[in-house]
Amino acid sequence: NIGLINNLSSYAKINEYGFIMSPYRRIDRATGTVTDEVEYLTADEEDNYTVAQANSPLTDDNKFVNDTVMARHVGNNIEVDASTADYMDVSPKQVIAVAAACIPFLENDDSNRALMGTNMQ
Repeated sequence: NIGLINNLSSYAKINEYGFIMSPYRRIDRATGTVTDEVEYLTADEEDNYTVAQANSPLTDDNKFVNDTVMARHVGNNIEVDASTADYMDVSPKQVIAVAAACIPFLENDDSNRALMGTNMQ
């Protein structure tokens, strides 16, 4: 499935081979700064990197506030040292489709109720 109801996930695009690509902000590991440079990665490319969550707090100069962040690596959610993250999600909503993103407090809804809500959009 693509997204919750066969719609493309938010911010995603299709590459020339038909694979879904999702955007990520690059992290400069030398300085620990989250850059505004956005790179698109396919799912198999993402497995090679550690991706920090989009809602990880940043300072004014785009560095992580905390020493550890929640991240994703090879499909597993893990807590890692902030200096080991390679990319950061662009938005917390990038894993769901646009219709699902319109449902308030989706993360607290029952899954059947959320699915019905997205089908009514």
